[in-house]
Amino acid sequence: MQGNTPFQEEAINAIRFLSADAVQKANSGHPGQPMGSAAIAYTLFTKHMKFNPANPTWIDRDRFILSAGHGSMLLYSLFYLTGYEEMTMEQLKQFRQPNSLTPGHPEYGHTAGVDTTTGPLGQGLSVAVGMAMAEAHLAAVYNTPENKVIDHYTYVIAGDGDLMEGVTSEASSLAGHFGLGKLIVFYDDNRITIDGGTEITFTEDRAKRYEAYGWQVLHVADGNNVDEIDKAIIQAKQDPRPSMIVCRTNIGYGFPTWQDKSAAHSGIPSDEELAGAKKALNYPVEPKFYVSDKVLAHYREALDRGKKAQEQWEEVLTAYTRAEPDLAAQFKRVVTGELPENWTKALPTFEANPKGMATRTASHKIINALAGVLPELVGGSADLSGSNSTTIENTPLFQKESYEGRYIPFGVREHGMGAITNGLNQHGGFISFAATFLVFSDYLRPAIRLSALSDTGSIWVFSHDSFCLGQDGPTHQPIEHLSGFRAMPNLVTLRPADANETVRAWKIAIERRHAPTLLALTRQAVPTFDREKFACACGTEKGAYVMADLGPAPVELVLMATGSEVELAVKAAEILAEEGHGVRVISMPSWELFEAQPQAYQDEVMLPQVKARLAIEAGTSLGWHKWVGPEGKMITIDRFGMSAPNDFLFKEFGFNLEEVLGKSRELLKK
Repeated sequence: MQGNTPFQEEAINAIRFLSADAVQKANSGHPGQPMGSAAIAYTLFTKHMKFNPANPTWIDRDRFILSAGHGSMLLYSLFYLTGYEEMTMEQLKQFRQPNSLTPGHPEYGHTAGVDTTTGPLGQGLSVAVGMAMAEAHLAAVYNTPENKVIDHYTYVIAGDGDLMEGVTSEASSLAGHFGLGKLIVFYDDNRITIDGGTEITFTEDRAKRYEAYGWQVLHVADGNNVDEIDKAIIQAKQDPRPSMIVCRTNIGYGFPTWQDKSAAHSGIPSDEELAGAKKALNYPVEPKFYVSDKVLAHYREALDRGKKAQEQWEEVLTAYTRAEPDLAAQFKRVVTGELPENWTKALPTFEANPKGMATRTASHKIINALAGVLPELVGGSADLSGSNSTTIENTPLFQKESYEGRYIPFGVREHGMGAITNGLNQHGGFISFAATFLVFSDYLRPAIRLSALSDTGSIWVFSHDSFCLGQDGPTHQPIEHLSGFRAMPNLVTLRPADANETVRAWKIAIERRHAPTLLALTRQAVPTFDREKFACACGTEKGAYVMADLGPAPVELVLMATGSEVELAVKAAEILAEEGHGVRVISMPSWELFEAQPQAYQDEVMLPQVKARLAIEAGTSLGWHKWVGPEGKMITIDRFGMSAPNDFLFKEFGFNLEEVLGKSRELLKK
């Protein structure tokens, strides 16, 4: 390519053809993106990226996110070439094979060097906004004029599909508003999608759109020209705004018949097509997976650069520790993910109160108690801060002028909020939460799923957890949501019954900081149970536990409930006990935690010999059959709600004492 030296061309082609050879060997994958954006990656990794292949988790490394995650072989080729220990040539040859480090799309936590899971388009760029926010916050809190312990960039390669997805619009809008100048995105502008050229679907001026978001937009006319790309990166670093570098590229660059064609996206190149590309770009046709010693040595210089960069940073950290010992100790703790000693002492205890409070209100008190001992606790709401009760007091909002702020106003951008929250947590140094109404979790479910898939400890705080929104109507009343989240692997869903169970739920979420937790909280007040009378919150960590055995032994009836419906179960049990029946009340805030307990504990709680069982939950019946058994009953809701006062809805949907007593007595008669 004009402007590049022959050696640069050979080095760039090494990325292209390691990627294409791997796709061909696997008979599966996406060769077009690595072929087209190889020069961007080469320029970035050899001239600008601060990273240490020998220590992929170094906190002050630059982050690199391949948002176009289908082109994963680009990433794996770079890892091999630059010397990541685990990324051997054999791993490249095992692309998309069982148990390899080279899965079809990059997986965070699976492959060293992968900074976030990508593949669902738009997620990577949006997570990157969270990572840039993380860098800005940590720098504002911990850096001193003399010693900058946090000072790095977040780089992204994104394609047309990423920019089409709505989540990137949400996140990019926030990035511009927040002025995240250390976020640099390369737009791989190849103008091809699976269905054809972008002219059939995507014709707005993307550059002007990003200018309107408040970004600096730069153009590279030839996305294969190293000097042009290099100059654009230098210019991007000099601007206080986030930067988009629009690089005109060619999908499947070099393929004789596939270049600039949809076939290059996910087609498997024939021997003739691949050989034709190698010949056209003056690269050896054989052997496969060829890299010259000279090119490999050139890339492996990253090991020395990375070692020196980290050693320089460690010198800064040493000086920082001498000058600011207390702040340095806190910095080291938060970036390693350790919790402070005795942090649980900050958790409040709530006195018994029949009128009680909403669990969202209890959650607010808990958040602010924790904020005093966990400076890494950061979060926000999608324009529902008061309704969700998630504000962090005594801290400014996170804004361009106050990156030290710990409360993030996301605006009405639920999906962007979810991806950004994952980015904060995956960056390191944060326990981050995001909040909205439970029904609007639909808007960020893809981000929740990725947190579960990636072992990311995002905390999802969802208030207004049932039809008890009354006159807001069915659009705001969640029905199927709890069962849907319970079906998601690696996610723990907690629906606490009162304020003290909410305390335990938050404790679980903080301790599960390497996996996600979802809190479903009430809008309406619920009693704070008398813990001398009822064993409330004593077994929250086990998912389900016996609150009380009322009436004479043995137990004849088991009442189980979650959240606000536990109150109904308790009231009914007290009446039935007075009638001479033995009744067990089980609070069941988390199915997932309960299912993880030994069978002996489950049997101890559930009493398998007792067939008369009634489950009560203001959500769909799906899944409850497992717990009530073939002879049990349920008071659940398998229809959408309606706009009406809560008192009417309680009666209409059967969530009242009369209904619980009626079904209980039917079970007892059997």
